[in-house]
Amino acid sequence: MEIILKQDIAKLGSKDDIVTVKDGYARNYLIPKKMAIIATESAKKVNAENIRQRAHKEAKLKEAATQLAEKLQSVKISIGAKTSSSGKIFGSVTNIMLAEAINAQGFEIDRKQITVGDVKEIGSHSAQIKLHRDVVVDFAFEVVAE
Repeated sequence: MEIILKQDIAKLGSKDDIVTVKDGYARNYLIPKKMAIIATESAKKVNAENIRQRAHKEAKLKEAATQLAEKLQSVKISIGAKTSSSGKIFGSVTNIMLAEAINAQGFEIDRKQITVGDVKEIGSHSAQIKLHRDVVVDFAFEVVAE
C-alpha cells in the first residue's frame, strides 16, 4: 500500500515521502496514529504542491545545517568515564552523554540526532549526527578515564 508520511519515522522515511508499506502496518498503526495517509491521486497532488511551496524554506534549513556541520567538525569533545585498570568502561558512552557534552560547548543538538556505536573502551571514537535529512556529520570524540 502506498502512503504519504505526515511526520519523520525512523527507518521508513521523512515527512511528505511517499512510501510503500504492508497493508496491515498502514491500516493498523500508521493511519490511526495520524502518522500517514493513503496516497490517492488527489492526496499526491496536494502533497506535491506542499513540497513545492516548502522548497525555499528547506534550502535555508539545509544551508544552516551545513554551516553547523562545519563548526562541529572542528570541536574537540572528551567524555570522562569510570574505567577498570585494563581500560574498560563501566557501562558505555551513550548519545545522551554526547549530547550534553556538545551542548556544553554552545551548540543545540538533540540526543535523538546522534547515532553512536558500542563504546566500551577509552580512546578515540566516532559518532554520526543527523542535522538535516541530507546533512549527516561524522563526529570524533575521545573517551578518557576519570
